Amino acid sequence: MTWTVDQQLALTAIEAVAAIQTGRLKATDYIATLLARAAALSTLNALTALNMEGALAAARQIDALPDAARAALPLAGLPIVVKDNINTRGLLTSAGTPALDGFAPQTNAPSVQRLLDAGAIVLGKANMHELSLGITSTNFASHAGPVRNPYDASLIPGGSSGGTAAAIAARIVPAGLGTDTAGSTRIPAALTGIAGFRPSVGDGGAERRYHDPNAVVPISHTRDTVGPMARTVADIALLDGVITGAGPLPTVELDSLRIGLPTPLWDGLEDALEDVARAALVRLEAAGVTLIPVDMPDLLDLNARVGSVIAIHEARDDVPAWLIANQAPVTTLAQVAARIASPDVREAYDAILAAPFVNQYQTALTVLRPQLQRHYAQTFATHRLDALLFPTTRLSAVPIDEINGSSAVTINGGAPINEMNAYLRNTDPSSNAGIPGLSLAAGLTADGLPVGLELDGPLGSDRRLLAIGVAFEQWLGVLAGPTL
Repeated sequence: MTWTVDQQLALTAIEAVAAIQTGRLKATDYIATLLARAAALSTLNALTALNMEGALAAARQIDALPDAARAALPLAGLPIVVKDNINTRGLLTSAGTPALDGFAPQTNAPSVQRLLDAGAIVLGKANMHELSLGITSTNFASHAGPVRNPYDASLIPGGSSGGTAAAIAARIVPAGLGTDTAGSTRIPAALTGIAGFRPSVGDGGAERRYHDPNAVVPISHTRDTVGPMARTVADIALLDGVITGAGPLPTVELDSLRIGLPTPLWDGLEDALEDVARAALVRLEAAGVTLIPVDMPDLLDLNARVGSVIAIHEARDDVPAWLIANQAPVTTLAQVAARIASPDVREAYDAILAAPFVNQYQTALTVLRPQLQRHYAQTFATHRLDALLFPTTRLSAVPIDEINGSSAVTINGGAPINEMNAYLRNTDPSSNAGIPGLSLAAGLTADGLPVGLELDGPLGSDRRLLAIGVAFEQWLGVLAGPTL
């Protein structure tokens, strides 16, 4: 068949792979279409680099395979983008910071390699908040400029994986990889109307779902993880299955689900966003889902005493370890800090370079974080919950601050609050607990801005959580793409 450009751009990852596997769509034609799309939408600043020659060469190899071999590839010809802090062999990996400008690793991150081995093709590297230390993706170091939200180019797409989210929402690619320390896959997914996943991390080791040691420019080994982002939850499940080797998703019946609504994460929401989120709850209840309000009184207090201390302390050792392991052009934290371009990131690095907070770190890691983890586990067990559900963010996308990178924001005309704190409030706690979290689209506000709902599950429940997300998405629907 002959595919129009619009038909190709509308393909989900699952649909694109099926079309290429069966020979109905040539990988070379599809890649060429998306490369042209990327060039046409370059003003979104979603990408820092296009892998034009490499992507077309990989597509030709897919098309040249015997039919049976091509059909056997789980991701045959699937174009993806990879966040600029994730190692890609021969492609620039700068974490959006000048000290790493022009650096190309010698190996792929394991998560990237598994996707490539399954037939995926890296279309390009995705723009991001400098060094992942922010939630706006307004990067003063990037040659591309600040990432812009495809639904309104004057607004932030969220971060720090904003480039991956913007590229997917704009139909430049159907899927990609981001990273998540405190919300960096889920926040941009929510603000751009797509799905974003943070897999289980737990205490590391066997509890960590994705293993990418020294393959991602880090903040914190306790909290960081690679995470897939895509147009649909089913697409995320496809990528997650390839990365982990997991089998099919379990069956989920909506009328058997018990879903908790954590009261602290439903308080203080933007009115327009809350209207969309509450309307989604009505639809889910109509589908038979049992929704149960739960108090979780210690959640926000415990979280406030855990996350920043761990991240600030661990970055002091984790960043130099990555630099040395990957033979980067600089080897010390001070060398990276000296060339930081974004004002908000420079402020964050000042804290990292200051006192190491050894005692506070040990208390946060060995006392307070386990308390937070128990708080979650007890909530799931006491109420017999399959998952928790809440708005991914407290407010929808706000204007880009091209002077400071991050601003104070107000919610419903209230007192100004720190922008990062406002957006991280709902995603940060489960990140610190190491449990899986999934953001999926709930709908659009009256002003046409996307709203996300997050599902958090017990540690290790990743595939069941994704199955619940697929079921919810089938009932709530997938957002139409932005008008571009």
